[in-house]
Amino acid sequence: MASPHAQGDPSRHVELGQDHPGFRDDVYRARRNEIAHAADTFVRGSALPKITYTETETRVWGTALEHLRPLHARYACAEYLAAWEPVGFVPSAIPSFDEVCAVLAKGSNVRLEPVAGLVTPRQFMERLADDVFLATQYIRHESMPLYTPEPDVIHEFVGHVPLLYDARFAAVNRLFGEATKRTEREEDLLELIRLYWYTLEFGAVGKAGNLHVYGAGLLSSFGELERFEKSATLKPFDIDVIAKTPFDTTTYQDTIFVAPNLEMVFEQLTARLSH
Repeated sequence: MASPHAQGDPSRHVELGQDHPGFRDDVYRARRNEIAHAADTFVRGSALPKITYTETETRVWGTALEHLRPLHARYACAEYLAAWEPVGFVPSAIPSFDEVCAVLAKGSNVRLEPVAGLVTPRQFMERLADDVFLATQYIRHESMPLYTPEPDVIHEFVGHVPLLYDARFAAVNRLFGEATKRTEREEDLLELIRLYWYTLEFGAVGKAGNLHVYGAGLLSSFGELERFEKSATLKPFDIDVIAKTPFDTTTYQDTIFVAPNLEMVFEQLTARLSH
């Protein structure tokens, strides 16, 4: 999961698997390299790199939002829906990191910092302790506007940002970071990663027929959000079981843990992460 290039390395060449939608698209690959270089040369504390998105990229963003918003109305948790208006995302424009950080500052202390692609779970989680959310700026390939095999700006903004605007979600992210910094054994780190995955990425509350999603991975994926209620196995929220349950990042999730309400999730995560 780690990037093979060091921070600031101008030779960044993004590697895409042969099954990636953009693998044979030289223009897309060059664009990915350009955006990756902007992240690689970012110096912490300096101005955030501003990406001027193309018409094609903006169209992909707009298509994703137009398909996701009806599903948000049906499934998104109240906190997510309440944050959507102040966050201010519209289909016609992809905001900059600066713009998003200015909005987040009104709801929480979280700020974004750019990364070129996947980082290790420890790198990602530890920065949460400082209220820093490491996020990508590139966007998925235009041939598949409703799917991405990796986190992109749609996942970061549409999935995570409205939740990071909420102070309680921001606090839980911070607790994950603090717990990661205290963790030395890889086995314990793996449990933290699983807890994050099955809650803040793919968590839901309620009961069958009246489910509400608070997981960013679900909220940013048309395919996942459209199918999960009927196709995934819905299991009762059990923090000890979650910590021991492996997951696969390369496919739709076949297990979703459902709590009665968010208060239970926050209470149990806070207790688990605070010691």
